[in-house]
Amino acid sequence: MEFKRTVTTIFMVPTLGFPRDSLLGNGFINGYSKDGGREVQCENCIYLLFKPKNIDKFRVFLENQYATNNNIVEDYDYEGGYVVVVYKLNKEFEKDFSIVRKSKYSKTSKKFQELFSRIIKLRPGKDEISLQYRIFNKTEDLVKFWEDKFDVEFDENQEVWRGWDDDDETLYINKIEEQSKI
Repeated sequence: MEFKRTVTTIFMVPTLGFPRDSLLGNGFINGYSKDGGREVQCENCIYLLFKPKNIDKFRVFLENQYATNNNIVEDYDYEGGYVVVVYKLNKEFEKDFSIVRKSKYSKTSKKFQELFSRIIKLRPGKDEISLQYRIFNKTEDLVKFWEDKFDVEFDENQEVWRGWDDDDETLYINKIEEQSKI
């Protein structure tokens, strides 16, 4: 099951510095800014949702995170094999995270933007410009894609990615379970 990537996943999860394969290889689903199933929310944190296929491999991953990553806050389980791991965001980029939450992606700092690769490897011999780079720089191809899709003309002040929506950025485990049944 493919889930629509949250803005948290696109712009905040990569700042944690995980190799892409370590998340995907452990059943990573999405990142969220809140968990709708918890009364108390962790400040300046994100919630990574996993559904590991290999629980032993995931346990090793999680133990390694606790041993080597000072930003891990806690982990907890939901029924159905879901695991949430909570990470503190880097305070150095607090202003940038606030800008992302305002959907002003191209206004983030140069230092923040440099956390993201310009080029990503899709497979051997196949490289592509990263989505984040395209969004930060409002690349011509992404502008044209949206203009064609919505039959509109963008002006230079418009961002080229969907806006932040608190509801989309909140983990609702019941919604995830419903989507995974489809």
